[in-house]
Amino acid sequence: MKTLRWLRRSLVLVLVAPATLRGAAGVDVGQPAPALVVSALDGTSFDLKHQQGKVVLVNFWATWCAPCRQEAPILDAFFRAQHASGLELIGLSMNRPREREAVRKAMESVSYPVAIAAEAVTNGFGAVRTLPITYVIDREGIVRARLATGEPLTLKQLEEAVLPLLRGPESKAGP
Repeated sequence: MKTLRWLRRSLVLVLVAPATLRGAAGVDVGQPAPALVVSALDGTSFDLKHQQGKVVLVNFWATWCAPCRQEAPILDAFFRAQHASGLELIGLSMNRPREREAVRKAMESVSYPVAIAAEAVTNGFGAVRTLPITYVIDREGIVRARLATGEPLTLKQLEEAVLPLLRGPESKAGP
């Protein structure tokens, strides 16, 4: 009987673990974005503090997260359309470093940089509870939105959260 209970609990953990991750991100809307320094899979370096003057999306995702895979093409299309207006985007995979090739393969069709969160030199965002989750950071480095519904982002959600920051009266050309 004890073994059966243990097996049930283990099965629940296995089934639930992909949808949630341990820990809590201490990132509050309206506060300065935390530090983030990471090497992307393409070898480029991404340092959030060097993105001042641009609107930045920080998207946490994983290959085993179906909504994450569904929103990647939406994020990519939005990024392509708005990059010239000062939008930057980094995809942070919550996969383990040993799953690098699966991450690379899953994201080979996107144009934005992708990195593995566990390999970040600095990750002030910490662990996340829900995937996918996207943080919207304004041109001054302030977190303006946390988009986490457990469902793929829609183009409408992205437009409502990001376009005012790109086109608002406070907008200025990024470096």
